[in-house]
Amino acid sequence: MENASNIQAVTLQLPTHRRYQENLDLLLELIEKHHDKKLIIAPEVVLTGFDYERMDTVAKFSILALKSLKKAIKDQIVILTLILQKEEQFVNQAVVIHQHKIVYRQNKTKLFALGGEERFFTAGATRSIKIFEIEGVRYAILICFELRFKDLWKRIEGSDVVIIPAKWGKPRKTHLETLSRALAIMNQCYVIVSNSTDEDMACASAIISPNGEVTQDDSQTSIAGKIDMREIQKMRRYIAMS
Repeated sequence: MENASNIQAVTLQLPTHRRYQENLDLLLELIEKHHDKKLIIAPEVVLTGFDYERMDTVAKFSILALKSLKKAIKDQIVILTLILQKEEQFVNQAVVIHQHKIVYRQNKTKLFALGGEERFFTAGATRSIKIFEIEGVRYAILICFELRFKDLWKRIEGSDVVIIPAKWGKPRKTHLETLSRALAIMNQCYVIVSNSTDEDMACASAIISPNGEVTQDDSQTSIAGKIDMREIQKMRRYIAMS
């Protein structure tokens, strides 16, 4: 799939259809299609969207979807967010699936007021945003709106790859592109954005290098690229930040 220095990655740029199962079937199909990719990123709540009128149903489907995804995912690393229920509260949770299990979870901490998220979700704790490691690579996740907060950038400083699953609106597309590129340059790491292609969404899914080079194509369902660990090391030696 790759050597120790290279990770083949793909970020998915997808709409969310009304039928949840249709979304899950497409995601499983794309995971199989990209069987040669080690890292696969899907947009925020891609399987159900923010279907606030049916939150109980959404949460139950998310549990079933996780079972299907865990069964399908072995050597790959797949990252997406789902709406899950804990006791009487709903959370928007990023999950990292690898070797048939969830190896990392992180609840969204910064809820988007313009979308009314705080009326439906319980925010995660900021301290839960941290770097996690898989096979020697240091990953971190910021979920959509969280990209805007400089205190969260500080929490993930030193990560090799920052993952941003998003459902980011079209009117603020430039913000998504500018912030994600700035984060890659500032943290001297790769940033991978996976955003929705719903009609009112910004697309702008991208793989961004530590030098700020952007691989992006708003017309495509999948944007593939390579994470070269040597590039991270080279950039951090070339411009020492500490």
